[in-house]
Amino acid sequence: MTDDEPPGSRPEWDELLADAETIADGYREAGWDTVVCEPIAVSPATAEDRVGIDVIVSDAEYDLLASLVDGDVVIDDAEVYYRPAEGADRRFALVVERASASETAVCVPLTYSFETARPVLETALLEGELLVYVQPADDTEPGAARSATDEWITFSHGDPSLFLDESDVRA
Repeated sequence: MTDDEPPGSRPEWDELLADAETIADGYREAGWDTVVCEPIAVSPATAEDRVGIDVIVSDAEYDLLASLVDGDVVIDDAEVYYRPAEGADRRFALVVERASASETAVCVPLTYSFETARPVLETALLEGELLVYVQPADDTEPGAARSATDEWITFSHGDPSLFLDESDVRA
């Protein structure tokens, strides 16, 4: 996460990005409109009006994402590929948001410190929903309170345990 280390500072991150591109290519070959949103920063969102994970992407990627999910696109399914870092607090996940009817896929690689994200993840487990907020880089700082003019796209996940190791859930 932003307060721990930048997303690209570990070899596991490079592997996750390569996996995201491979999965996205598979969707593209099947005729789907697909985007990979490579985060500039990932952090817990703990503002009063929202709790989840903030993902900051480049303005160009955000614009592409916004154009892809604009209109009648309904995200109706998601896959979460989760992997912890060996012997570390760091977690990695690749989320593939899918809109079957429009054949649209959005790949969002994530990395976070379990200890830093613990309050967000515990809330998500209690509420049965983890929200992922994707916003452009020129917007507010990650995790900060948003104004009415801020832009973001929200993805909802009904099984937050998919973003955790089994031992995290028992912790």
